[in-house]
Amino acid sequence: MLELRPNCERCDKDLPPDSTDAFICSYECTFCSDCVENLLQNACPNCGGGFAPRPVRPVIEWRAGVSLSHHPASTVRVHTRYSEEEIKSFSRSLGNIKPEQR
Repeated sequence: MLELRPNCERCDKDLPPDSTDAFICSYECTFCSDCVENLLQNACPNCGGGFAPRPVRPVIEWRAGVSLSHHPASTVRVHTRYSEEEIKSFSRSLGNIKPEQR
C-alpha cells in the first residue's frame, strides 16, 4: 500500500494523508501541486516519470481493518537529493515530452 509521505520532497510543504494537494509518481515520490505544476512541469526530478494525484486513504473504517487507523501514513520526511539548478534543468529537458512517451 502507499506510504502516504508527509511532505513535498522539494519545498517541504506538509501533505497530510487527507491532502488533495499531494501528487506522486510511480515510485511514490511525493510533491505538492504547486511544485509539480510550476517548477517540475509534471516530470519527477528523481525518475523522470509523470505525476498523478495521490489517493486519500479513508479515515472511516468502511470495511473491517481497512482505514487510516489500521494503516497509518508515514511520518518519515523525504527530500529530493537534487539541487534546485539540477531540478530546473532536468524539468526543462523533459517538460515538453508527454509522460507516456518518456
